[in-house]
Amino acid sequence: MPIYQATASAPVNIACIKYWGKRDTKLILPTNSSLSVTLDQDHLRSTTTSRADPSFEKDRLWLNGVEEEIKDGGRLATCISEMKRMRREVERQDPSLPKLSSYGVHICSRNNFPTAAGLASSASGFAALVSSLAALYSLPASPSELSLIARQGSGSACRSLFGGFVAWEMGSKPDGSDSLAVEVAPREHWPDIHALICVVSDDKKGTSSTSGMQRTVETSTLLEHRIRHVVPARMKAISEAIRARDFDAFARITMQDSNQFHAVALDTDPPIFYMNDVSRAIIAIIVEYNRVSVANGGKLKAAYTFDAGPNAVIYAPKENLKEIIELIVHYFPQAEPFKDPFGLFGTVGVKDAIIDGFNAAVAKPFGVGAVKGLIHTRVGDGPRVLSEEEALLGANGLPK
Repeated sequence: MPIYQATASAPVNIACIKYWGKRDTKLILPTNSSLSVTLDQDHLRSTTTSRADPSFEKDRLWLNGVEEEIKDGGRLATCISEMKRMRREVERQDPSLPKLSSYGVHICSRNNFPTAAGLASSASGFAALVSSLAALYSLPASPSELSLIARQGSGSACRSLFGGFVAWEMGSKPDGSDSLAVEVAPREHWPDIHALICVVSDDKKGTSSTSGMQRTVETSTLLEHRIRHVVPARMKAISEAIRARDFDAFARITMQDSNQFHAVALDTDPPIFYMNDVSRAIIAIIVEYNRVSVANGGKLKAAYTFDAGPNAVIYAPKENLKEIIELIVHYFPQAEPFKDPFGLFGTVGVKDAIIDGFNAAVAKPFGVGAVKGLIHTRVGDGPRVLSEEEALLGANGLPK
């Protein structure tokens, strides 16, 4: 009996133009387009193995070792049934193929980063799920076509179907058939964009993204202005900045959009606060770092962005990362010495250091643990189909 199984990994993405607000909650259709940078899977990824077998009584899924319920009509069930529908179409066109669409599937998924780190694990998770099922079912689908299905699992997952710089076009059709991800530029176009993720100590957030979003749609007048007037122009401008490799314009738009997203959260009734004192201190540090550069005749050297939580993501050209990490470690000392995957600090390790002309009083130094971890990564590639050796399911079709 042949074994029908495939394993794929998918990356995390962090938005520069934020998605906030749905016009259709079932299909996950956004109120505005968004744009993100895909991060390197060598540092942050979800890996998923899918197997179809006639002996499986039902579809089952394990996430990080724990079995999750696949609720009827829920997001997981929707993605799985949509992928089976596409497989049925392939089988209809070639009746000699095995009827995998009628078999139960076992799916096992793992993240190589802590889910509690406040990084969007659902984006990489649903992208890996869809990619592994597409490989299992040998589907002739493009990443944009697969993004239509990943979107129904988690909105931002559609952007993790591509590497590099990715736009999620909101579309206008009620059935969602034109709300999909497209590549703005591949990783190879601008490979020296790096990211420093500052994992800010914070327990599970008080307002989940899903409920926060709906409350904003219902109560924020600023959101209306953002959707109509601000985002369309920013999408165009940041896409042009990426194509021109213009970091100054990219950074300015990224920071403005992060600020406005949090202003919209604040304009929600009652207000939603995703950032905390540590988040605001990081903003002050990056603003001052950029001020020094501009005062000396240079351009912006770093861009901060914050999703629905207190963690900072700092984008910068690779050559600026050493200074940025030294600055962050100065204000936010680390419990463990920072190990840089790119070897920027050689054998000496990170010294906390402040650049010439930097006004150290822009933020107060915090205690150890205020930023509980730093992850240095860079722009990365899209989903990968992995070898059999990397499968997460054992011979019995259960997690290894």
